[in-house]
Amino acid sequence: MRLTGRRESSNVDDRRSRGTATKAGLGLGGMLLIAVMAYFTSGGDMGQVINAVVENAATETVTSGGEAYTPTKEEEELATFAKQILAGTEDVWTDQFKKMGRTYHAPRLVLFHGSVSSGCGNASTSSGPFYCSADQSVYIDLEFFTTMRQQFGTAGDFAYAYVIAHEVGHHVQNELGILSTVHQRMSRSSEKEANQWSVRLELQADFFAGCWAFHDNQMFNSLEAGDIEEGLAIAAKIGDDYLQKQAYGYTIPESFNHGTSAQRSKWLRKGISRGDLNEMDTYNIPYNDL
Repeated sequence: MRLTGRRESSNVDDRRSRGTATKAGLGLGGMLLIAVMAYFTSGGDMGQVINAVVENAATETVTSGGEAYTPTKEEEELATFAKQILAGTEDVWTDQFKKMGRTYHAPRLVLFHGSVSSGCGNASTSSGPFYCSADQSVYIDLEFFTTMRQQFGTAGDFAYAYVIAHEVGHHVQNELGILSTVHQRMSRSSEKEANQWSVRLELQADFFAGCWAFHDNQMFNSLEAGDIEEGLAIAAKIGDDYLQKQAYGYTIPESFNHGTSAQRSKWLRKGISRGDLNEMDTYNIPYNDL
């Protein structure tokens, strides 16, 4: 991506220096797999994130303390990158909401290392990036991008930007009143139906991430050759079917709550190709046609 000279958002709470976290009970490989599985099966809901981590890592313990954490040079570069991407989402969604006759209230970005306390509860690195509607903040341990590279062999600035833009997409849903409505429907549904509502929610967040990329490029000429392919490549590797095959060797379609690789790639591509918010509806389409 072309980001040279781009502004950095000041709407950032950097908590990385507030102490390190120690973990026991799992090796590094297990932690990386849990981070990926927890993030991409959480449905964007912090309660589900925590449940996923508890189910998969019951022996993990997290304690804060010890020496203050000093970020590496690479992590500082990623922090600058994340602030620039957040600034881009602020510019794009402020403009898009204005066109809808609305006012966009941007989320805060919380950078943490090891563990963090949010308005939705406590979390650790293994929870993965998440959006908390209670405090309207996106939380991310930048180490997650290393996880992506090691687990999927997929890296690149647009792939990383997609993760941030997807979480901001959940904030857009919150701003539009969609997030609370869908969560209410999920609470009244069977597990299978709730998972289907979650898929619709997640695919829309993918679509919003694509819309951001389209309009950011229109504003700043930010996309370079290969960027879209990077995004579609990671989208294909975070589908429920792909992740379940990697973890278990088979799929359980009724448990899908983010969408298949094909669906996630489709809705991300749909957003990137036109950036048309009139195409944002993932809720009135027959489920099998998503």
